[in-house]
Amino acid sequence: MAWTTDDIPDQSGRVAVVTGANGGLGLASTIALTGAGAHVVMAARDQDKAQRARGEVLARHPDASVEVVPLDLGSLASVATAVGQILAAHDHVDILLCNAGVMAMPQGSTEDGFDTQFGVNHLGHWALTSHLLPTIVRTPGARVVTVSSTAQHQGRPVDPADPHMREHYDPWAMYAQTKLANRHFAVGLDVQFRRNDVDARALSSQPGLTNSDLQSRTVREGGAGSLGPFFERLTDGIGMEPDFGALSQLRAATDPDASGGGFFGPLWVVTGPPVAKPLVRPGEAAAIEALWEVSEAATGLRVNVAAALRDAPVEHPGESVDEIG
Repeated sequence: MAWTTDDIPDQSGRVAVVTGANGGLGLASTIALTGAGAHVVMAARDQDKAQRARGEVLARHPDASVEVVPLDLGSLASVATAVGQILAAHDHVDILLCNAGVMAMPQGSTEDGFDTQFGVNHLGHWALTSHLLPTIVRTPGARVVTVSSTAQHQGRPVDPADPHMREHYDPWAMYAQTKLANRHFAVGLDVQFRRNDVDARALSSQPGLTNSDLQSRTVREGGAGSLGPFFERLTDGIGMEPDFGALSQLRAATDPDASGGGFFGPLWVVTGPPVAKPLVRPGEAAAIEALWEVSEAATGLRVNVAAALRDAPVEHPGESVDEIG
């Protein structure tokens, strides 16, 4: 039997934070999670769009427990402010769904000087996780799910010498790098959870071809060359609807049998029901170590489970990924 939203266990009393919850996969995930009883924090940049999306959630589930929190993943200050608002209202976070992202953007910079794609797709979520981690590690059964892509297969590990691709920038190569980083982030975080005997799991997922606004925004921004319109037409023609495309991340977030460090995606790569997809690439530990090094240096923030358990302020790290935790 294919896994569907009917298989989501009762989420009553659980708090889920969903980034990019104002459209596409994020909105579909919000609708499903609230329908299962969760309280969902819709963390999104465009507040007008977020309020309209909240209306869609309530139209589907009139008794849904849902709130909107402003979040711009391209700004470390915005991330910190959003976390302050979330933690002022909630003493536990059961699901952190790192869903928001951009694809094949022209070369540009975030507020903090990071490459736009690397800043939004990875570093913004790194900062969000770092701030929420002391709460996550104290929440029984918590899940951190990062949304990757089939593009990870074309991605190269982050190069500490040029993580933002200042030299020889290519929008698709940067996108692939960020999506591989998303997967490496989940694997590295789950290693720390297990090493520290924390009752939490980190997983990643990919939605296949889903007819959301991602492809259209890529075309509007004009950085993807001829591939942008091609993927927009392809997705418009054969892509899954967001409600179906979101099933992989929803299964990663809620399936009691999902293994930490695991990866979910459509059965037939770009379409189909969500299934576990074992993926192994040589050099993964070294790539994760490099990702931690680059992310800590860029943001000044650590994702360190042992430190989060101590709830102690941390300055500048120096460990390898094998030493973390």
